[in-house]
Amino acid sequence: MVSNVKEGLEMPGGTIFKLPVDTEHKATIMRPWYFARPHMSAFHLSWLAFFAAFVSTFAPAALLPVIRDNLDLTKTDLGNAGIAAVCGAIAARVGMGSFVDTYGPRFGIGLCIGLTAPAVYCIALCSNAAGFIISRLFIGFSLATFVACQFWCTSMFNTKVVGTANALAAGWGNMGGGFTGFLMPLVFDGIVHAGSPGFQAWRWAFFVPASFQVLLTICTMALAQDLPDGNYAALKKSGAMAKGGGWNTWKAALFNYRTWVMTLCYGYCFGVELTVDNVLPQYMYDQFHLDLHIAGVLAAIFGMMNLFSRPSGGWISDFMSRKFGMRGRIWALWTTQTLGGLFCLLMGLTSNSLGATMAILVIFSIFCQQSCGLAFGVVPFISKRSTGLVSGFVGSGGNVGGAITQAIFFTYTGLSTPQGFQWMGVMTMAVTTFYLTMYFPMWGGAFKGSKEGVSEEDYYMAEWTPEERAAGLHSASLKFAYES
Repeated sequence: MVSNVKEGLEMPGGTIFKLPVDTEHKATIMRPWYFARPHMSAFHLSWLAFFAAFVSTFAPAALLPVIRDNLDLTKTDLGNAGIAAVCGAIAARVGMGSFVDTYGPRFGIGLCIGLTAPAVYCIALCSNAAGFIISRLFIGFSLATFVACQFWCTSMFNTKVVGTANALAAGWGNMGGGFTGFLMPLVFDGIVHAGSPGFQAWRWAFFVPASFQVLLTICTMALAQDLPDGNYAALKKSGAMAKGGGWNTWKAALFNYRTWVMTLCYGYCFGVELTVDNVLPQYMYDQFHLDLHIAGVLAAIFGMMNLFSRPSGGWISDFMSRKFGMRGRIWALWTTQTLGGLFCLLMGLTSNSLGATMAILVIFSIFCQQSCGLAFGVVPFISKRSTGLVSGFVGSGGNVGGAITQAIFFTYTGLSTPQGFQWMGVMTMAVTTFYLTMYFPMWGGAFKGSKEGVSEEDYYMAEWTPEERAAGLHSASLKFAYES
């Protein structure tokens, strides 16, 4: 149910919301062209922070042909660096999930992009493979920003539009993986034309994404708040918000099998996207004998499709929910991700034609990225008590999947890159079938309807002990069940 709050109406306590809100003061509509606090400022800063993390993480991939020659990197070195870049965020994303549940998403984003900015600066000091791999590992920690980004949007937007909000924020953030393919070669060329030799120019180029992270850290801490009603610290101090954390919060995430199904399957939509972001610029450069700038531009198309592809996945999830409930979300997710795997396979089969590769790449990117948006149309409903932790586990699953696919198909097995794409597509289609096991007793699943007599309140209240309910700690979950 949506409350009758109107735009610009002053709520009790003096808070004015520019968007209509529900009983939790979450916005019930998305207006991306708004920037007003609290809802839209949080939305824009969350996606910009994730965008910055993607730019920095995949900036080395955009300049890899230059860096490879300067540091004398082998194919194994390049593969290890790519794996390091996505492995860095595996534990960091789980830790971020616990952190934002306890301290709020604003501090999560500020700390994540603020503390990894020095690693982006320091990659300019690398002189060998070990230094390059270690730098990419630490820069990769910034991808944990994703968890805070999704948690923040879930905290600001009603369940009817949360799929769209999450997908827009994540999609525009993921777009940084494509944008860096445009940005870094241009910055590199500009520095070279200014008189610096190539072996110095690529090092100076990293000062651009590093400085952008510093700027966003300052803006996030100064211009936004954690929740519609204020920041975590102030709300906890006033008693308006229950203190989070503890074993019961972890238990709600760990012992819910839906967490692990989503974690596994997300590794073969977002994990595939990470792998492609890592290998595509070098693949274009080597396979089709293009110059650095053209290879970067063509490879960037994959990531830039996130401008609309992942957001459209969130919209599809919300649309299917309105028509068919949770069962619609699950079927749409399985169908789209399976098609992503199919077109990944087809891209590996068209490696002799640049035109065919680009046509397949565009279609592949749409389905792959839409499935990421569809996934986080389901994640917020798994657990209200441990929303951050569930997001952290699922997000880390994406990085685990990226590391596994890069290691198996593009580093250690001796497969050619086209063969790697083929087998990555096959593995994606196989793993995606696990989505069909998802079942919510109050809504149903892929093959079975809801369980009679089970309500949203029953499902979400089960995460709280009788003692916690008596103390009123479950109130946020109760509101969420009502809005669901």
